[in-house]
Amino acid sequence: MDVKTALDQMFQDLKDPSGEYGLKEKVMQEEYLIHGELKTWRGEFLEVRSPICEKTGDHFERKVIGAFPQLSQKESLEILDSSLAAYQNGCGVWPMMTVQERIDCMETFLLEMLEVKKFVVKMIMWEIGKSLADANNEFDRTVAYIRDTIEALKDLDRQSSRFIKEGGIIAQVRRAPFGVVLCMGPFNYPLNETFATLIPALIMGNVVIFKPPKLGVLLYQPLLKAFQKAFPPGVVNVVYGRGVNVVGPLLETGKIDSLAFIGTSKVADTLKHQHPKPHRLRCVLGLDAKNPAIVMEDADMELAVQEVLLGALSFNGQRCTALKIIFVQQNIAAEFNRRLTASIGLLKIGLPWEEDVRITPLPENNKIEDLQRLVADAQAHGAQVINDFGGEAKETFFYPAVLYPVNEKMKVYHAEQFGPVIPIVPFADMETPLRYIVESNYGQQVSIFSQNPQLIATLVDQLVNQVCRVNINSQCQRGPDIFPFNGRKDSAEGTLSVTDALRAFTIRTLVAAKENEPNKEIIRKILKDDLSNFISTDIIL
Repeated sequence: MDVKTALDQMFQDLKDPSGEYGLKEKVMQEEYLIHGELKTWRGEFLEVRSPICEKTGDHFERKVIGAFPQLSQKESLEILDSSLAAYQNGCGVWPMMTVQERIDCMETFLLEMLEVKKFVVKMIMWEIGKSLADANNEFDRTVAYIRDTIEALKDLDRQSSRFIKEGGIIAQVRRAPFGVVLCMGPFNYPLNETFATLIPALIMGNVVIFKPPKLGVLLYQPLLKAFQKAFPPGVVNVVYGRGVNVVGPLLETGKIDSLAFIGTSKVADTLKHQHPKPHRLRCVLGLDAKNPAIVMEDADMELAVQEVLLGALSFNGQRCTALKIIFVQQNIAAEFNRRLTASIGLLKIGLPWEEDVRITPLPENNKIEDLQRLVADAQAHGAQVINDFGGEAKETFFYPAVLYPVNEKMKVYHAEQFGPVIPIVPFADMETPLRYIVESNYGQQVSIFSQNPQLIATLVDQLVNQVCRVNINSQCQRGPDIFPFNGRKDSAEGTLSVTDALRAFTIRTLVAAKENEPNKEIIRKILKDDLSNFISTDIIL
């Protein structure tokens, strides 16, 4: 099917050919989890509209697929009280458990989570328009992340199960939780990136309040029961509603110890400033990015085109790690553009459950208009849309637009588009992309494409002091999850990876005593009779 026909027929048939992922009825999330109880909500609900549209009369509208509770400040503060009671200043059941006991609870949760995979994957498609393949991958990657986190904690605990002797002092160093952690994930990876902070915070002994993303909330319906079954009351509480009503009041109490947020730096600044004791608030933030690619004249052209295509358009470019601006050496720009636009023309567009679909509808309200304004601004300053059908839209669908030549007068040169718009900047010398990276407000990643070892080495030595990951002949990306994921400038605060996240939500704490016989005898007695969870040399196998 050609692009024009696919665009014309978009949303005409919402039936899933396999019959597995159709939505026969609305998902009404009528409960919220507080202190181990699934409490029925009797108040106002927020309607959920899918990016997938259905025909109503002679026009199309976003399909209403469900609703979730619009909690108020009152319920939000009740949830906080539950979390504080569960943590009990570090003396609650959860923070006082052994590491093995917390791992057992997490493994119970994982088993429950696996039982509801089909529902979660279906709702990822309907709520945010992610393709079936990508939705399955998000679920599976999250499961792998949980398993890897458990193994990383075992390793960390084994390393901590020994005593250190230095300067006449005997000590044991372990990591202790902060307390109450507020977790807020993004809509583009509503399961994976929410759990990338929630799981390590939880397994290290913190109690967690988490607010599902504004887009990607209904998928958590069966997971509430999994949390309820796996963890003691109050250890995981879920708050629904508008941030101004439920998040602000939580932070303003000053009783949130750690904030895990993945979103924009503007929102993160607002959240941090609401806390009355900012120096006590430990933050782990994944924020904005404008990752560039630099394509040199000696690059493997086919490889560069395919990696840029993946980097710029995977999940419609709605990833913080997406390639969002492409610098191409001037003398190869025409050939690069020809190959890239031809490759885009081969991508299948359609609904999430269609086989091999690559470009799908966009979930954010007003996103189409925002992208159209970016394209129009670029055209007003001299750029052209160089691919067929580029920028054409139908309801919530936007066909990828390749802009060339892009310059610094254009908004798309500076702004994070977070969608299927690809700005290409021709350059004559390396000063142009290097200056861009130095002057940028963001410093997450960069991709460089070249076959010259000396040039690559020189660029790497310069770029590692500007960004936190340099990708050689490959797209920007987060994984594998054992690698650190962070950023400079306005792109991040703190580091996430399987091991780094365990450290991010804890603080090193030690027990120390002078190395004399009475103290050693006390420690021997504690160890022999297994009197303490902290002072212990037990090994988890």
